[in-house]
Amino acid sequence: MGHLRWIRRERRWSWALALIATACCLATTAVFSPGFVSADTLSQLRQALGREPLSDWHPPVMSLVWQGLIAVTGLPAALAIVQSVLFWAALGTIAWCVWEATGSRPKSLAVLGVGLTPQVLTFVGVVWKDVHMAIALLATCAVALVGRRLPAGRPALRWALLGLGVLFLVYAILVRKNAVFAAIPVFVLLVLALWGGRPGRRTWLMSSAVLVVALVLPSAAVSAFARPVQLSQGSQILLDDLIHVVPVRELRTADVSPELRGRLVAAAEECHRIKSLSNSYFTCYDPGPKGLAADADQLTSLWISKMSGDVPLYLQYRLQVFSELLFKGRYEYQNGVMPNDLGLRVTNPRLEATLQNYIDAAVRDLSFLFAGWFWLGVGLVLVFRPGRGSFAMPVRALAVSSVAYVVGYLPIMPATDFRYIYWPAIAGTLGVLLVWVGRGTPPPASPAGSRTGDDRREEPYRSADSESEPLPN
Repeated sequence: MGHLRWIRRERRWSWALALIATACCLATTAVFSPGFVSADTLSQLRQALGREPLSDWHPPVMSLVWQGLIAVTGLPAALAIVQSVLFWAALGTIAWCVWEATGSRPKSLAVLGVGLTPQVLTFVGVVWKDVHMAIALLATCAVALVGRRLPAGRPALRWALLGLGVLFLVYAILVRKNAVFAAIPVFVLLVLALWGGRPGRRTWLMSSAVLVVALVLPSAAVSAFARPVQLSQGSQILLDDLIHVVPVRELRTADVSPELRGRLVAAAEECHRIKSLSNSYFTCYDPGPKGLAADADQLTSLWISKMSGDVPLYLQYRLQVFSELLFKGRYEYQNGVMPNDLGLRVTNPRLEATLQNYIDAAVRDLSFLFAGWFWLGVGLVLVFRPGRGSFAMPVRALAVSSVAYVVGYLPIMPATDFRYIYWPAIAGTLGVLLVWVGRGTPPPASPAGSRTGDDRREEPYRSADSESEPLPN
C-alpha cells in the first residue's frame, strides 16, 4: 500500500508540473498579447497577410507558418500563442524528466523557473525569428531528454522521437540560417540520447540522412512554390566590410558602376560622421530604387578583391564588431508593439508595463545577465566542466551549441542586439541549472551490447535513469 501511495504522489506531482507550466503559458500569453513586434516582425506579418510580396530578406518559412495559422484561426496573435505554448511545453517536459531522474520536486520546479528569469522571459512573447530558433532548439533538447528515459527496445518510438526532434531542428535552421552552428551539437545530443550514448555507424548515417532530407525538401519546396522575391539580404555583411575596411580614397576608384561607387563613398563618409560601426545598410547607406539585389554581384566581386588584399584590417574590423556584441550589447527589451497600420496594439498595457519594470530592473542591477561575454564564458566553462551526474551529456551539448552559435557571429555580426545572444542565454541558464540538478545522481551506464564498428545487430539501450525509480522527496 505504501508503494501505491508513493506512485500516486509521483503522478500527482507530474500533473502539478503540467498545471504550473500551463499557468505560466497563459500568463505569458496575456502579458505579451498579441505578441510583441518590431519593424522586422511587421514586415513578416504583412507578407503573411498578403499585403507585401513574400521575400527572402527574412527566411520566408516564418511568414508561411504565420500565414497558415491566420488562415486556420483568423488571428494574427496565433503565432505568438503557439510560440508561448511550445516554449512552456518544452520547459515542462524537461522539468518532468528532471523529476523522473531525481525525484526532487524543488529541482523539477526550478526548471520551470528558467522561463521566469529576466534574461529568458524578456523575449518569450516577442515574435522574432531569433526567438523561434531558440524555442525550437529548446524543444529538441526536451525531445532528447525524453529519449533518454525510454526503456529497452522501442525502436519505432525512438525513430518517431528522432523525427520530432529533427522537425524542430529543421525549423530552427530554416527560420535563422546561422542556426546551423547551434543545431549540430543539439542534433548530436538527440542521436546520442535516443540510442544510449554509443549509436552505431548505420544509426548515424540514417539519422544524418533524415536531417539532410528534412532540410532540403522544405527549402526546395519554398523556392519552387512560394517563390520569394530575392532581395540579397546577405549583401548587408559585404556592405559593412567594404564601408569600414576599405579607405574612402579607394572606394572613389572602385571598379563598380558610378552609381554604386557614389553610394559607397557617401555611406562610408556618413558612417564615419555618425560613428556607426555596423548595420550600415540601415544607418548610412542609400540602397537606391532597386535595392541591394541589383548591386549584389558587384558588391561580391568588390568584396573578394578588397578583403583578400587586406586580410589583417578585415580581421581587425570583424573582431571590433564582435567585441561590441560581447561587451556593448543592447536591446534587452522589445517595447511592446510598434506603431502600425495592421491594428495591432498591446492588449494589456499595465501587464506590459509591469514586465518592463521587471526587465529594466534586471538590466540595471544584474546587467551581466544580458551581456554576450557572460554567456560565452558560461558556455566555455560548461563545455569543460559539465558536471558528473546524469545530465552531464545534455549540459555539454547545450554549452557547445551556445559557444558555437556566439562564435559563428564573428564574420557575420550585423548589429549588437541581445536577441543574437538569446539562445546562449537560454542554453546557459538551463545548463547551469542541470549541473546543480545532476549533482549526486549517477551518470547513465554504458549501454550493454552496443557496437562501435558495423552495427548489423545493434542492441537497444536502457539508461541507468530509465532503470531506476525516483525517490520521493
